Amino acid sequence: MNNTLPPAEELVLVDRELARLDERRAQLLARRAWLVQALSRPVAAPAAPFRPPHVPGAEASPRGAQNLLLTLGGTLLTIAAIAFTLVSWGSMGIGGRAAVLALVTSAGLAAPVPLLRRGLVSTAESVAALGLVLMVLDAYALHRVALPGTDGLGYAAAASAVLAGAWAAYGSALSRLRIPLPAAVAAAQLPLPLGVLAAGGGMAAFAWAALVTAVVDTTVVLRPRPPAVRATAGAGGAALGAWALLTGGWLSLTSPWTAAPLLLAAAALCLYVARSAPAVAVAVSGLGGLSVLAATGGLLRAALPGDWAVLAYVLCALPLAALRRPGPPVAPAARGAWATWGAPTASAGAPAWGPGTDPERARAATAGGHPKTPERPGTDDGAGTEAGTAGGGATGAGGGPAGADSASAGRLPAAVRTGLAGAGALGSALGVLWALPPVAAGLLEPLARTTGVWSGRHAERALAPYPATAALVLLLVGAALAALPRLWARGGALALGWALLTALPVVLGLPYAGTLAVQLVTTTAALALAVRPALLSRGLLPAGATEAANVLGWLGFAAGCASGVSALALALDTRGATFTALGLLWALLTGVAVLDTGARRTAAAVGGVLAATGLVLATAASADLGRHHTALPLLLVPAGTAALGAKARPVALAVETTGAAVGLLAVGFAVSRPAHLALVLALGGVIALATALRPERRRFASWAAAGLSLAAVWVRLAAWEVTTPEAYTLPVTVPALVVGLLRRRRDPEASSWTAYGPGLAVTFLPGLVAVWTDPVWIRPLVLGVAALGVTLLGARFRLRAPLLLGGWTLTLVGLHELAPYVVQVVGALPRWLPPALAGLLLLGVGATYEHRLRDARRLRERLSRMR
Repeated sequence: MNNTLPPAEELVLVDRELARLDERRAQLLARRAWLVQALSRPVAAPAAPFRPPHVPGAEASPRGAQNLLLTLGGTLLTIAAIAFTLVSWGSMGIGGRAAVLALVTSAGLAAPVPLLRRGLVSTAESVAALGLVLMVLDAYALHRVALPGTDGLGYAAAASAVLAGAWAAYGSALSRLRIPLPAAVAAAQLPLPLGVLAAGGGMAAFAWAALVTAVVDTTVVLRPRPPAVRATAGAGGAALGAWALLTGGWLSLTSPWTAAPLLLAAAALCLYVARSAPAVAVAVSGLGGLSVLAATGGLLRAALPGDWAVLAYVLCALPLAALRRPGPPVAPAARGAWATWGAPTASAGAPAWGPGTDPERARAATAGGHPKTPERPGTDDGAGTEAGTAGGGATGAGGGPAGADSASAGRLPAAVRTGLAGAGALGSALGVLWALPPVAAGLLEPLARTTGVWSGRHAERALAPYPATAALVLLLVGAALAALPRLWARGGALALGWALLTALPVVLGLPYAGTLAVQLVTTTAALALAVRPALLSRGLLPAGATEAANVLGWLGFAAGCASGVSALALALDTRGATFTALGLLWALLTGVAVLDTGARRTAAAVGGVLAATGLVLATAASADLGRHHTALPLLLVPAGTAALGAKARPVALAVETTGAAVGLLAVGFAVSRPAHLALVLALGGVIALATALRPERRRFASWAAAGLSLAAVWVRLAAWEVTTPEAYTLPVTVPALVVGLLRRRRDPEASSWTAYGPGLAVTFLPGLVAVWTDPVWIRPLVLGVAALGVTLLGARFRLRAPLLLGGWTLTLVGLHELAPYVVQVVGALPRWLPPALAGLLLLGVGATYEHRLRDARRLRERLSRMR
């Protein structure tokens, strides 16, 4: 058979299977006895199948009720025994109570023997538990009677050792009892720690005692023992081992030479457990790696200056992280071909393994002298061996790749190396986290300005002097990540390289010029990598090279933009630095927009437009131009984007939208001066009109040009203090009617409301409002004549909108003119005449009602046939 498990674990499995077989055999024997009894008595009908008795409505099984009663009984007896021992009982002294307890304890420990013979296992368990508690009380009574002057901690340590041995012997003698052995293991946790405390040992001695006890617990857990015994030993060993690790970690900060042996011993224990228990190998080996890191880092920290403390730990963490270094990526086709490869079969003297087989099990199976089976190549999670890292991609004898990690693979299982590498990665990550404050300071401090723009004064650094080793930490971790052929590692290396350059001026305390130069260099390097990300994606899987280059390109672009904004904020201290930073940013972003592709090109183009806007604003500020004068130079930006959009089609929409936003900024600058605002609006209309020459922008740009031109006219009229509404409405009405006429010629089916309605309403409605408030007769005459002409044209060409709008306007103008005379006539008439006229009107309408309905229907049909 293939022995794929260690002997200890296989023995545990065999014991479990035998226990299940014994239980099944007992069930079958009981069933056989019932069947024999049923066949021995004559029955007329077939025997009903055997079922255990069931009480209707019962919510607990008989076994559960029995266990509950026994537990309660044992608990009450235990409480009574404790009270009897610690308090009093009649006039008996402590000696008399000790004698009674000894007698009762002997009876309690002897009672389970006949109970087990009768098959009363649960009752025997309860009585045995009571006996164990009584033994503890006996030990207490013995101390009070015979050894009152003995040190309490020392006596407790000795008593716990004696009790552990006695309970272990008792449990071994009565193997059917499940409580004594776990109780013995629990008691065995106390002798060494209590003994150290009794001897006056310090923190390190107590940690050593806890670690030695954890070692003993580990041996118990890893050997074939009952599950309760292993669980108790595991819990005790975990608790004591954790205490030893925490103590060692604390001591490594204060007394590293004292803590180092303790931590290394704890690491050895963790590695032993990890190799012996694959289920928890990763977690336990990770704890071991942290122990090694704390021990070695503490020693190295003690030998270096104080500022090098974190760097010392990082130097110790990186070799641990390298234990699980993944190999080069394998193409999917090659990985599939390798998965179909197998070692020689069992008939050839070695166990066969193929797809899905654990390489560690295969290696364990061949450990008995058979040839080693090569492992499969490394995958993304580092599960296989590292290929080509040291051996140049050489292959083993079996055809599989053999790398520098193959030797360590033979010594440490993959899960153990994973845990150790995780500990190293955690230590490195904590080191990077410690090194981030100068990065944040170098990036964000220029944004929180405390000095005026172009004041020539520079703000003080908000961050206190930081150790320069932070830069070395970022450099080492970044170099380690750059050596890994994985996308996440290359991205991390890029981020750490950028962080290094950002933090460098802070940790080195560079002056203003040096800080600005480093930030501009960082911006340039990051944007260069955004354009050529293939420099970082070398060695990655060719199938995913495009995706990797895209991700790395975006990382570089984001880093470059962040550094560029920070450098620009810093450059605002002086005029020359501002022009230098803006010019360089404009050139870099323009280069990215020209050389790059996709969304990064668009983003870079937008950034270039913003940089050009900054240059225009800086130039205007250096020339001491006011806000309203600055609006005119700002129009150069939308003009340039309009011209650029005609040639650079991939980025045209984004660039022109940004230019339009800058144009709105120019309008906002000129709002305070109407004359300048009219000029800015007119120039914006010219730019929009030029953009409308392009077919793809014609519809939107033409409307924008018309709106801007109209706004310019209105602003100019307002600046001239023109109050006549027709001066504002006619420039809208005339072009609108012309556009409507052209549309009707192109589409005769178009409605007159959409063609002529807006243009006519723009003039008629304000004109009517002005007529009712203007006492001069010229406006009503002109508006009435215009409305009459529009009405006649609507009737002539059968257009609904001109007919109705003109007719209603003419009617309202007529009412306005007749209103004074109507009022005079109504005032001169008798009071009874209006009701009489109303009555005659109603009689006339009622008499000709049917005829009027026909006339109304005819009028509606005529209007519906109009456009």
